[in-house]
Amino acid sequence: MTSRLLMTLRVVVPPPQRLGAVPHGTRVIAPIMSGGFEGPRLRGKVLAGGGDWTLLRSDGVLELDLRITLETDDGAYISMSSFGLRHGSREVLAALAAGESIDPSTYYFRTAVRFATSAPRYAFLNQLIAIASGDRRPSGPLYTVEEVL
Repeated sequence: MTSRLLMTLRVVVPPPQRLGAVPHGTRVIAPIMSGGFEGPRLRGKVLAGGGDWTLLRSDGVLELDLRITLETDDGAYISMSSFGLRHGSREVLAALAAGESIDPSTYYFRTAVRFATSAPRYAFLNQLIAIASGDRRPSGPLYTVEEVL
């Protein structure tokens, strides 16, 4: 399988809303306040109002469910959803939870990304699958989004 860089995406996450224990794990909701994205064919900002609904499972795996709206530099809106997993050693996960910067090669952080837009210039996004690798930073995640060719 081959891929090419679609964009790098940064999201800014304030302190999360901790719902606590729910039937399938521990639920935390991280509202998305802002951010930006840049790639060879698109760039712009992340609009406030999205969120990342995470679920920490009993096996230590964190399920990620990110839903955000992107606004390109030329004014087009793009809906982005991303579902994936993050896991690693207890020490690494504890450090991430504490807001420390950790080498992304020491943990698994991958998501499947889908887009939807009505903007003709970005209609190619409606017809592709993308995979992202993540790097959890103190201000929020940094995603490297690759288009699967």
